Amino acid sequence: MRVAVVGAGIGGLVLAAGLQRDGHRVRVHERRADAGTSGAGLTLFGNAFAALDAVGLGDDVRAVSGTGLAGLRAGQRRPSGRWLAVLPPEATASSRSVHRADLHRVLLARLQDGSLRTGSPVTVSGDGSPVLRTPDGEEEHDLVVAADGLRSTSRRVLGLDTGTRPAGYTAWRGVTRGPLDVGGQAGETWGRGQRFGIVPLPDGRVYWFATATTPGSPESPASPASPGSADEHDAVRERFATWHDPVPACVDATAREDVLRHDVHDLARPLASFVKGRTVLLGDAAHAMTPDLGQGAGQAVEDAATLVVLLRSNPGTGDGLAAALARYDHERRRRTAVLARRSRLVGAVGQLSHPLAVAVRDGVLRATPAAALARAAEQVQRWTPPAPARR
Repeated sequence: MRVAVVGAGIGGLVLAAGLQRDGHRVRVHERRADAGTSGAGLTLFGNAFAALDAVGLGDDVRAVSGTGLAGLRAGQRRPSGRWLAVLPPEATASSRSVHRADLHRVLLARLQDGSLRTGSPVTVSGDGSPVLRTPDGEEEHDLVVAADGLRSTSRRVLGLDTGTRPAGYTAWRGVTRGPLDVGGQAGETWGRGQRFGIVPLPDGRVYWFATATTPGSPESPASPASPGSADEHDAVRERFATWHDPVPACVDATAREDVLRHDVHDLARPLASFVKGRTVLLGDAAHAMTPDLGQGAGQAVEDAATLVVLLRSNPGTGDGLAAALARYDHERRRRTAVLARRSRLVGAVGQLSHPLAVAVRDGVLRATPAAALARAAEQVQRWTPPAPARR
């Protein structure tokens, strides 16, 4: 098959590499001049590696990733350092951490020479036909996959858009300049309308993230420090200066220019379909969710693996292709809708700021059995490739 992929993010690259491995002819269009990525770190869980293994990329990604939260005391803490909940080992055993730049580099290396076009903005066909409008004219393919992110132009052109909505909080991200000892402890710390997360990377550096409820939202703290400071490093350092070690140390060990900030958004409503004709939505373009379950990248990888596997077991044209796309749409909408709702709920609970609400939340966390935490993690992290279609 001739396949065009719109967007060289994680999902788009996994899809392209997997399809090329199966013998399909794939061209990736990236509107930016540089297909690399800015950003910090991310955590991939067992479901993401099951998907990567299904398309032959698992070992490549393992080679540049670390053990994440596995082997550490991880869970939720209070700003004082008191533990609210400690995740059982089985809940974090499959986790691996990786810097986004390293992950992108590995995925790009698996693409066939000449299959990536950078500085190439394209537009999908509104009727779902597999035709792209490119700077050089129209391209015809057998299938077009739009993996162009949260604010997907393709989703809008296809008439599938439901809009985006703010999650009510802003987020900062950073990676320390060098190794930092986290004392064998990681995870998230939950305060009033603020959170801080710590994840060690393979080389000993630490990926961290912080959140604060956006002023003016229903859960805004009474006297918030401005998250819109011109110097985001100082803004984070001021907010979390009195929190337990190694929270302040993580910020201090990060270069000022490496602190990134963005307001968090997700889709306003689940899409009615991820497919129109022979054009398919993938990753954040299909189901952008808040980062509160750590599943944004994982779900994009699952999307890609699902499509690759389904195209293996169906003829690449006609009714076989239509059947594969219908199965992709059904399976992926069902799973991602559940996780998007759950992720937004976890974020809302984590961002609670009223003292009474926070006290109830913390009490519930302390009372939750470890077995229940393990079951909740297993439900999110359990995924297997789709079964081949019957011939």
